[in-house]
Amino acid sequence: MRLYETRVRDVVEFEPLSATVRMYTCGITPYEATHVGHAFTFLTYDVLQRRLRDLGFDTRCVRNITDVDDDILDRAAHLGVHYLDLAAGALATFQEDMRALGLLEAWSEPRATSAISDIRSFIGRVLASGHAYSVGGAVFFDASTADGFGDLGRLDFESMAAATSEVERDVAGRASPIDFILWQPSRPGEPVWDSLWGPGRPGWHVECAVLASRELGTQIDIHGGGADLIYPHHECERAQAEAASGETFVRHWMHTAAVHVDGARMAKSAGNMEFISDLRGLFDPMTIRLAIVSNHYRTEWEWRPDLLQVAAARLDRWRDRGSGSGALDEVRDALDDDLDTSSAVAAIDAAVDRGHGVSEAAALLGVDVCTSPSSWPGM
Repeated sequence: MRLYETRVRDVVEFEPLSATVRMYTCGITPYEATHVGHAFTFLTYDVLQRRLRDLGFDTRCVRNITDVDDDILDRAAHLGVHYLDLAAGALATFQEDMRALGLLEAWSEPRATSAISDIRSFIGRVLASGHAYSVGGAVFFDASTADGFGDLGRLDFESMAAATSEVERDVAGRASPIDFILWQPSRPGEPVWDSLWGPGRPGWHVECAVLASRELGTQIDIHGGGADLIYPHHECERAQAEAASGETFVRHWMHTAAVHVDGARMAKSAGNMEFISDLRGLFDPMTIRLAIVSNHYRTEWEWRPDLLQVAAARLDRWRDRGSGSGALDEVRDALDDDLDTSSAVAAIDAAVDRGHGVSEAAALLGVDVCTSPSSWPGM
């Protein structure tokens, strides 16, 4: 299997550390429903996990839940609800959506709030290593001490400083604009935990670094997420994890491209989100899944309602052929070529045209062509 590695900017041979592939995918911040762009990321790594299992690997796939950070706290304050109540509702919807779309169950799905003690211990180790500093009740990572800081995103200092200022709260004491928060004083009304540096809460980047290493160890095989997370989130995550352990944190970084609507990235700020929970009331979930996985994970693509009609017609043709192993080898070859799901779909189409059943090949994409869609809410 060959996969694109973000840090080296090339398709390389995937070589896991052992027969158990350890994968970490940045999960949701549960303050709103799951949209198509989110689903594109999770379905990408779900297909990857299916192929790895097909190759004979065991998989340990961890998907975190960021149930305390700036976004969820700001949204909860705006709505006048407790942040954990907001998280519980959004998480329940996410889990229903992912079950409907056929995602394999995560090996672990830890919450950030479950790891406060681990986070405090981790920050202590980073401070002791000389890679961080404490000031005014906050702890900052000193980015100047990290080897190759910026390499993941190929960014210079000015670009990183501009990007950091867009997502980091203005906490007093930062020595450099690219230093990032490990621990910060809580604002009035926000959750607060005691620490050696003063009462407060974790920064966003430290949560994933701790959850990934706690669940999977100090070296993991694959770390995935959307391309919008390359900087600052994944760069900062990598720097602090390696500072704490002295080891290479991730062997293979993978990132999914953005989904667009009318030329703009699907996002809350753009107001152009298409929610999976809404689509499930109108379409067979396997149609939704097929419409999404028909796109290659590294190619930006445009979401249009007619894609669902195309996928529904395609799924009907696949189901009409019933069970069989047509196109199985071609689909395996496509997935081994940088997870080329679009070519895999084309191979299945060609097999159907030749009159073959394609259930086994479709299953590698997580598409069930054998089960009647009678349980679909829209039927």
